[in-house]
Parts: sequence; C-alpha cells; structure tokens
Amino acid sequence: MTAAESPSAVDRRVRVARIVLVWLGVLVLAFGAYTMVTTLKPNRIWGLATWLLGAVVLHDAILSPFIVLVGITLRRTGRTVRTWMLVVVQAAIVLGAVLAVTVLPEIAAKHHGVKNPTVLPFDYTLRFLVVEAVLAAVVVAVLVVGRVVRRRGSGARPS
Repeated sequence: MTAAESPSAVDRRVRVARIVLVWLGVLVLAFGAYTMVTTLKPNRIWGLATWLLGAVVLHDAILSPFIVLVGITLRRTGRTVRTWMLVVVQAAIVLGAVLAVTVLPEIAAKHHGVKNPTVLPFDYTLRFLVVEAVLAAVVVAVLVVGRVVRRRGSGARPS
C-alpha cells in the first residue's frame, strides 16, 4: 500500500480479486465436470470418483498429518532446526509420497503381468527404490550440513 492509497481501496481490490478467483475456480470446476460427463461412460465415472476420493483421503488423512508431525518432531529435538532444513525435509517427504502414489500402481501391474510387455517396459521397483534412496541421501546431507553450519556458527560467537 502506498501513502496515497487508503485502506478501504486496498480492501476493495482484495475483495474484487477474491471474487474473480472464486468465479474462475467455479468455471474450471464446471468445465471439468462437463468434460468428465461428456467423455466418460457412466460406469467409469464411479471409478474416477472413487480414485479422486482416495486421493483426498490420502492427502488429508495421511500425507499432510505426517508432514506436520515430521516438522513438529524436528522442532522438538531440543535444537534449533533452521527453516531451510525443515523445508528440504518436508519437500523430500512430499516428493517421495507423490512418487510412491504414482509408481506403486505400475509396480503392482507389472507384478501381476500385462498382455503387452511394451506397456510397462521398465523395472519400476528398482527405479523407485533408487529415487527414494537419493531423496533420503539428500535429506541426510542437508541435516549434516545444517548441523555443521550450526556448530561453526556457535563456535565462532564470543561468549
């Protein structure tokens, strides 16, 4: 807000922006619903609805609380955890969880066998484990670097 703007002018712009964003969201939802109804057979809509509900439950009931608990646990370790370290740890958890949700169906399908072997041509289990291991290594490296930086910073301070 500049010196020439009154708080009511800013409030009005915020209100207008919110109204525009809500209407934009409603239009996007309506377009998605129209596209779903016109492109999917009725018996497939229930499968999609089930999948979407499962995604919401997975996110809201499992992934988000887990990330919050990791943040709380890191903060309560008795030491100060820098924000950038917490962000890296939580981002790695989110990436690992999204990767798992994306790749586990392919792993299961490959395990059960497919009629066309070119549909799932790779060893998804190995690739999944490698990427998860790299994410874990990044988290460990960040925590080690953070601890070293903190020790150097505390050792350099005068008492």
